[in-house]
Amino acid sequence: MERFACGYTSQIDYYTQYIKSHDDWEYVKVYTDEGISGLNIRHREGFNQMIEDALAGKIDLIVTKSVSRFARNTVDSLVTIRKLKEVGCECFFEKENIFTFDGKGELLLTIMSSLAQEESRSISDNVTWGQRKRFADGKVSMPYKHFLGYEKGPDGIPKIVPEQAAVVRYIYDLYMSGKTSCAIARQLMADGIPTPAGKTKWQSSTVESILTNEKYKGDALLQKKFTVDFLNKKMKVNEGEVPQYYVEHSHEAIISPEMFDRVQREMARRKLLGRRYSGKSAYSCRLVCGDCGQFLGAKVWNAKDKYRRTVWQCNGKYRGRRCGTPHLSEETIQSKFLEAFNRLLPDRQRLIEDCRFIQSALTDTAELEGEMRRIQQEIDVVTELMRRCIADNASQALDQEDYLAKYSLLSARYDAAKEKLAALEQKRQERNAKAEEIGGFIFELMEHDAALTSFDVRLWLEVVDYATLHNDGRLVFKFRNGSEVTVAMDMFHYDRKAVHDS
Repeated sequence: MERFACGYTSQIDYYTQYIKSHDDWEYVKVYTDEGISGLNIRHREGFNQMIEDALAGKIDLIVTKSVSRFARNTVDSLVTIRKLKEVGCECFFEKENIFTFDGKGELLLTIMSSLAQEESRSISDNVTWGQRKRFADGKVSMPYKHFLGYEKGPDGIPKIVPEQAAVVRYIYDLYMSGKTSCAIARQLMADGIPTPAGKTKWQSSTVESILTNEKYKGDALLQKKFTVDFLNKKMKVNEGEVPQYYVEHSHEAIISPEMFDRVQREMARRKLLGRRYSGKSAYSCRLVCGDCGQFLGAKVWNAKDKYRRTVWQCNGKYRGRRCGTPHLSEETIQSKFLEAFNRLLPDRQRLIEDCRFIQSALTDTAELEGEMRRIQQEIDVVTELMRRCIADNASQALDQEDYLAKYSLLSARYDAAKEKLAALEQKRQERNAKAEEIGGFIFELMEHDAALTSFDVRLWLEVVDYATLHNDGRLVFKFRNGSEVTVAMDMFHYDRKAVHDS
């Protein structure tokens, strides 16, 4: 008596009766994966349990409605059936009338599996075409269940959720106040604010994705990723392999374009600083000691009494250096910044024109991009030569020392070209980032036509590259456009520093 199991089928009752109508079959179990694609067996728990039972000797015959119900992947079908053959378990495909122990079974199975796989490819291509057509038409979709700030509106256009939008703005404000992504994540957890997925624990990567997603400024870059292999659904970041579409003003913005661009510029600045950046304050990594070149750090004086205050001193003083630069209170930093910025305003129009000239020169990357195209062509040629080299070695009996020597030369040539291309791309990104910084500086100059009377931390972060403190009390502000303005510290602050050190 053969023991029998039924694979996934939409007609379970029919096959249950079909099995029981055979006196020489013993019904074992119905294994199902309802609603799960047969394209890949990895996530088919019912299918995998059936194969496990068969390999354990619990099943002699597996009956399935058709080849496509078993698996739509030719490789998975053949590998699985051969494993079953080894333990004496046969498969029967009713629609095609194929028994795998039949002499013609494997040949027919190969043909039918390939047809099923091609059908899946066709369906996948149709779905992909539909998605890309929506992209080309500028239709925006979001993973709303995991996207903070928006829900799907009645017309299909993203609609702002006010409570969530407030959290998004809070995150942007925290970042522009000097906090890092990690510090923001900790702050959000301390505030009891749930993540986009409704969880309690925030990751810095989630914060960064919110800070860099253009959808928050009302635009949408479509097709950032695409499916590389329809069999395993593997996704890849789109680096030009398929078209991308940028839709401006596709939906209502939560963050103003100006604020979004400021954040991107600040991110680029911090990236250049690397580990030296500290997110404890808006003044971190913007104040430099003129004696040793170290950054000034925040120190608390009189921590235990009513005279407690925070001052900024050279960090090198705590590493054995004897720098003569004074300390700075935050009030002094703010007042001297206002003085320096206000000195730029009388010559505002000429500065704006100069900045636009510099910005135009930086954004003209035609020569750089031409060199990048030339190197990319070199990479393509070397890649083809490497492919041919490997193919020749696979099809002919070559001397392996000669083959390895030739391949090593091509590989070294390829690596050198890739390094050159990466260096040029880095240079292009740095130029574009600098052009963006100058654009922000121009915007702020145009916005302020009268002398400032109060400190604005956002303006400080936007226009100041860094300020260098000298031991004679000079504070030299280096602005984003390259301008330098020197202001003198009040003798009151300078003398008090001397008294404190004595």
